Amino acid sequence: MKSFGAITFTPAVQALQMRHGSRDAYARMQENAVPEGGLGPRETEFIAAADSFYMATVGATGWPYVQHRGGPRGFLRAISPRTIAFPDFRGNRQYVSVGNAAGDDRVSIIVVDYPGRRRLKLLGRMRFEDAEGASPDIAQVASIGNYRARVERVAVIDVEAFDWNCPQHITQRFTLDEVEAASAPLRERIARLEAELAGLRGRPDDA
Repeated sequence: MKSFGAITFTPAVQALQMRHGSRDAYARMQENAVPEGGLGPRETEFIAAADSFYMATVGATGWPYVQHRGGPRGFLRAISPRTIAFPDFRGNRQYVSVGNAAGDDRVSIIVVDYPGRRRLKLLGRMRFEDAEGASPDIAQVASIGNYRARVERVAVIDVEAFDWNCPQHITQRFTLDEVEAASAPLRERIARLEAELAGLRGRPDDA
């Protein structure tokens, strides 16, 4: 596995880093990177907790194509320290990402944890495998329980590099389930207070 900078810090990027005074810091980061490392527990747990991510591929015209992918928590998972996978649900049947990957397998993914203000960037090479007759790891990825969607295939990505982004400019957002879970104690307290108030209103006036 390569360092993220080894792929993304092209000569043009390095020239801009030099001009704006950040090149020395990023050069040290590249020197201290461990190319042979893979996804660790932190990355694996973060990926497994995601219910969505953004994915970019490049078509034959040279234009990048960014797509949002979503599903139940755990639909994106690391099946090894160097490989992640997710079920490819049937959608509008444009097949842009699938077609792009057939010509150029390079892919970029960003996974965002909005409540925790964290984001993980991954670069890799993507291929698609049929769920039927697949290996146990791939078959497990295709199994989505009661989630109402049809799995057409499984996307398998061999990760070549990853990097954590800083939390700057990530606006905190929460899902409906997260809001309901956080507000449940407050709703219970309100219900108890309303019951107590109703009981007090029902008492006869003291003599």
